[in-house]
Amino acid sequence: MTYTYLQTRREGAVLIVTMTNPPKNLLNAPMVEELLALVDTLPGDTDTRVLVLTGGADGIFITHYDVGELSTLSDAVRGSTTPPAVAGATADRPRRQLHPLNRLSLKLAALPQPVIAAVNGTAMGGGCELALACDFRIIARGGVFGLPEVRVGILPGAGGTQRMARMLGTAKAMELIMLGNAVDADEAARLGLAHRAVDADRLMPEVVALADELASRPPLSVALIKQCIRQGIEMPLEDALRFESDAFMQTMRSEDASRLMRAYLASERPLNEQ
Repeated sequence: MTYTYLQTRREGAVLIVTMTNPPKNLLNAPMVEELLALVDTLPGDTDTRVLVLTGGADGIFITHYDVGELSTLSDAVRGSTTPPAVAGATADRPRRQLHPLNRLSLKLAALPQPVIAAVNGTAMGGGCELALACDFRIIARGGVFGLPEVRVGILPGAGGTQRMARMLGTAKAMELIMLGNAVDADEAARLGLAHRAVDADRLMPEVVALADELASRPPLSVALIKQCIRQGIEMPLEDALRFESDAFMQTMRSEDASRLMRAYLASERPLNEQ
């Protein structure tokens, strides 16, 4: 497939996708549609064990979502006489459809492959939301990370309020999102928004090393661990335990489990060195 906003390359079992929209590297509807199309190719792709997303501008992951596009939407909504759709459908008002960026985030969560955001600099607004939807976030020092939407009279509309609150708790999320304040890379790592902060020249080596290690793990185990965490956290505990138990039995039936457990029993090395 030919893309306008995406560049792809492979490093072994790792697919690296670079998002490029010069000069500001804004996220927009066409880029989101390309990302959706790419992600749709991955569930059955056994050659791709890890997906990496990164930015194609120096020091910029994604500056933010295209405000011009959002302003046009605001004008259309303000000029409409049709009652707005609602989260829950009623007899006279349809159920609201999720924004494509929300649909992309849900597809990333549903992938069997781990997804790493290699945040190579600024990640604000929609760029921050996209990074928060990934399974891992490694961020380069020198950039900023945040949800500034309140400063232009709106709010994060692609999962930012929900994911940041789940990661940080409501108190800190309220502070950052209501004030529209950004944090630097080290603060993002300290708060738990990023897994770690690294110097810019170390970003891709660190990301590729993590991706290679993830790719070396049994794919069924990795996929089901991701499902158990992503889906289980939304369930009551007893339901989540049953979900986990079913996933455990799936792994127990796998060739990897049989091979690796027998290899461990025959080895004198500790399990963490296997």
